[in-house]
Amino acid sequence: MLNSLLYPKRKKSVSTIAFYNVENLFHPINDPNTRDDEFTPFGRRRWTLKRYETKIKKLSSVIAKLGMNRSKYPPAIVGLVEVESGEVVNDLAKSRYLRKHNYQYVHHNSPDERGIDVAMLYNKIAFELIESSTHPVFLENEHGERDYTRDILKVSGYLHGELTHILVNHWSSRRDGAEKTEHKRITAAKTVREIVAKIREKEMNPRIIIMGDFNDDPTSKSIQEYLVRDDFYNPMVSLFDNGKAGSLTYNGKWNLFDQIIFSKNFLEEEENPLSFYYAAVYNKKWMKIYKGKFKGNPFRTYVGPWYKGGFSDHFPVYAFLRK
Repeated sequence: MLNSLLYPKRKKSVSTIAFYNVENLFHPINDPNTRDDEFTPFGRRRWTLKRYETKIKKLSSVIAKLGMNRSKYPPAIVGLVEVESGEVVNDLAKSRYLRKHNYQYVHHNSPDERGIDVAMLYNKIAFELIESSTHPVFLENEHGERDYTRDILKVSGYLHGELTHILVNHWSSRRDGAEKTEHKRITAAKTVREIVAKIREKEMNPRIIIMGDFNDDPTSKSIQEYLVRDDFYNPMVSLFDNGKAGSLTYNGKWNLFDQIIFSKNFLEEEENPLSFYYAAVYNKKWMKIYKGKFKGNPFRTYVGPWYKGGFSDHFPVYAFLRK
């Protein structure tokens, strides 16, 4: 009875698509091929198996709840960034909260200097995988040398029976300054458009979902001018413009770097078996710092060098599709 009162409109015909920056999801066993030394038991973070298992448990508990206010099922698709390996994604999929939901995953190693990759979880009942590939973003540093960053992950398959292409992104950070690094994110946006163009060469009016941590807001130049044109719809713009939502804090203010963007054919409800319905940031009270200077911010795993045992420094974002 209580459940029906809390979720009176949950429907089988509503499907959830989600994205989550899981903040440095490293396995505590040292990998000589990645820069993970600080995330080991004897590293600077004292990253033990117990701490790792706690993080897996907390992240999976969030993923299992995404969209459950309107859908009867957890997400069909979850894009992930800041994962070290396929092993950690598999641990998420097989965790206590997710193992019963038939999740599989797609992961490819990226050349990123930190050793973090992009990946995707998918419910194999809702999504039938056809193929996946990675697409590098070619950047150079001030010396003209290759600046390695995360590849863009392209996953194609049948989402509830409809051919859909998902592009998972993690663009270059603003660590050295937003303006100084803007060109890197513009290059990433151009790379995504090249992938989109190649999909459209082979397919008429394809369904495409672009998601990721773009390290830029919906109104930033890289998103508005280079990525989202007349052929795409970004539901995060209205959230950000109205001051309703942020997925992280950066330099003391809220930003909405985490976004899910849809090709315009997801708006054609009468002609499309899958149509866009609603988008939001998942920012429940229990996922926030509850007191002090950073009250209300995402409850993260570390604050500086100090272990806090939280979830991530980002809130996940999600969107609903009507079937």
